[in-house]
Amino acid sequence: MSNIRIRAQSRDGVTTVRCLITHEMETGLRKDEATGGRVPADFIQEVHATWNDQKVLNTYWSGGISTDPYISFKFNGGAAGDTIHFTWVDNQGVTETTTATIS
Repeated sequence: MSNIRIRAQSRDGVTTVRCLITHEMETGLRKDEATGGRVPADFIQEVHATWNDQKVLNTYWSGGISTDPYISFKFNGGAAGDTIHFTWVDNQGVTETTTATIS
């Protein structure tokens, strides 16, 4: 499974969000040494972030992203106490969401 660690800070009207996602990010191309078959693909496909019901990040990934991806982005707006919602969806249909308060 996975988990998300997120921090958000606002300074001078610009909010910086940093996220570390724990996920294996299997491409589906690696060979399983024990069975000789391929390890099934299991990677994050979509990442979304919202602030005050406004989309501030919308990305689409493929199997080329590394294990335990780190993502950092900035957006104009946000103030201490506001909430950021961060969600990912993988190719298996698994979804995870977390919320952070801007400091």
